[in-house]
Amino acid sequence: MTLPRTWIDWGGHRWLALLARLYLGGLFLWAAVHKIADPAAFALDVATYQFLPLAAINAFALVLPWVEVLAGVMLVAGLRVRSAALLVALMMAAFLVALGHALHLGLDLSCGCFASGGAEADPISWRTLVRDGAWLLLALYVLAVDRRPLGVERWGKDS
Repeated sequence: MTLPRTWIDWGGHRWLALLARLYLGGLFLWAAVHKIADPAAFALDVATYQFLPLAAINAFALVLPWVEVLAGVMLVAGLRVRSAALLVALMMAAFLVALGHALHLGLDLSCGCFASGGAEADPISWRTLVRDGAWLLLALYVLAVDRRPLGVERWGKDS
């Protein structure tokens, strides 16, 4: 048995990264559902963060869910995985900044991630910040180690 030269070279990453990709991809697809179904409610959630200029809120609320769908499908299918992981990492970083801003201001609002309808539906807290931070780390893990991802791009290629 040959030991990997570095941690990055460890062969088990392909399977752990696959699990991480399926989890993150499913998560982002699930998160997009309510936003696509009710963009007005999501726009209200976005506005409540008091982070974006009012002129940008409606466009953001219409575009972001489809970016989440795109990233989710790419992660699940194994298509341009590193690009999708980078996209998810960037979205998570942006969400963390907005969430930290809202928590700093003491706003009582809905995260807007998985439900809309006020703070009771999906309230923000420091736990939300930790949860989103863990998802960012998971996306960074996929980005760092999933060099030859299992999925669509590997069909027809040798494993």
